[in-house]
Amino acid sequence: MLMPVPDYQSLMLPVLKLAAQGETRVPDTEEKLASEFGLTPEERDQLLPSGRQRVLHNRIHWAKFYMVRAGLIDQPRRGRFVASQEGRALLARNPEKINVDLLLEYPSFCEWYRGDNVNDAGTGVADQEGTSVGPPAPKTPEEQIESAHLALHAALREELLQRMFQNSSGFFEQVIVELLVAMGYGGSLRNAAAQLGRSGDGGVDGVINEDRLGLDRVYVQAKRYATTHSVGRPDVQGFVGSLVGLGATKGVFVTTSSFSHQALEFVRHLSQRVILIDGQRLADLMIEHNVGVRLNRAIEFKRLDEDFFAQDD
Repeated sequence: MLMPVPDYQSLMLPVLKLAAQGETRVPDTEEKLASEFGLTPEERDQLLPSGRQRVLHNRIHWAKFYMVRAGLIDQPRRGRFVASQEGRALLARNPEKINVDLLLEYPSFCEWYRGDNVNDAGTGVADQEGTSVGPPAPKTPEEQIESAHLALHAALREELLQRMFQNSSGFFEQVIVELLVAMGYGGSLRNAAAQLGRSGDGGVDGVINEDRLGLDRVYVQAKRYATTHSVGRPDVQGFVGSLVGLGATKGVFVTTSSFSHQALEFVRHLSQRVILIDGQRLADLMIEHNVGVRLNRAIEFKRLDEDFFAQDD
């Protein structure tokens, strides 16, 4: 199990100490702090939920950014930072830690932090009457956004599964058809629908083109079960038997519920290529390919374009 990477407030003092040794960069600081905290390679490479940035790198960036706003760190040139005179004076006081509460003692940071509307999120900024509204958030703003996105995604996933189970088997067949077409299988909706949904037994059984030219085919079976029902090895074995009978080498078994451990282990050792898609993954694919969902709100987050401000020496 991965140990938690120190939060951005816990990183403030170590970052400032390194910056007091001379100009440095976030990547260099990241390497030194990873060693200082004894992080394993897996912990160093731990990514944000978006998968676009390492957690440690992101938290060091925000620790540095907050101290820049407080005037403790200067940025003399692109990509580099160093402790300011104010920062060195703070270190001379030998503080046990640096956190948002301490940074609020600096007028420049307090003005920026209060005016940044962060107090609405309960981040510990005093309101205009001086009343505290809660402790500083342990996560960086970027992590808070991603956590909120994950929570909304999980709620939508559960709602999709519930709706599919509440609707008819015919509706479920249509969902599978639209999803496969959205993923690039089966050609058009009309062609895919003609090849799927023939069983009439509450599932989807049929053959669908793997590509628009029909160069290869995929056998598809789907079962609309309650989330409490686990698809076991016998069901998957029966599906594989159908593949053998048809001379097929590729199959996809979709369910709104889950697969047992025995079922998952069974498909790992087959000569045929069989993919098991449980309810969680089914809902994720529907969200990814915009099947049964639509965009409600889009929020843009912009970063500084370093290349725009780069100057030739």
